[in-house]
Amino acid sequence: MLMAAESTLLPVPSEAVLPFAGYLIAQGKMDLIITVITATSGTIIGSLISYYIGKYLGKEIVEKYGKYFFITKKEIDMAHKWFEKHGEKTIFICRFIPVIRHVISLPAGTAEMKRRKFITYTALGGLMWNSILVIAGIQLQKNWAELLKYTEILDALIIIGAIIFILWFASKHLKK
Repeated sequence: MLMAAESTLLPVPSEAVLPFAGYLIAQGKMDLIITVITATSGTIIGSLISYYIGKYLGKEIVEKYGKYFFITKKEIDMAHKWFEKHGEKTIFICRFIPVIRHVISLPAGTAEMKRRKFITYTALGGLMWNSILVIAGIQLQKNWAELLKYTEILDALIIIGAIIFILWFASKHLKK
């Protein structure tokens, strides 16, 4: 359920969920294969929820309210063309990028990316990312307390980076 939430717009970081699952695997309390399959299934389910929100509501909402977020009709059309040309790579690569992975399914749905391709590349990217995090948790279980210190710092840096990007983006569009 947490991985499904992580793949929607809810701020549930897989970096906190899956390494702990790896820790539990190392303790013998969970199974590696079942954990990775379940996590990847959650990734697909959550991503499909966002995809369908984008597909059925996204374009209308973005066209109506996008101006309040500095999104123009031209930018919507550019995103549409981008997904037609690079959608598979974009979905796959964005599964590895914090924050972006939470929202990438919306523009895929808005751009009406083919569902089969969307699911395939979401599953591949999600499987790889989820496996990396679970295995990291298994490997780092001996230093779990130390790891938690660094993940808090990493989370703070990601949030600060996102805020800086949003401020830069807003200032760029406000100048126009």
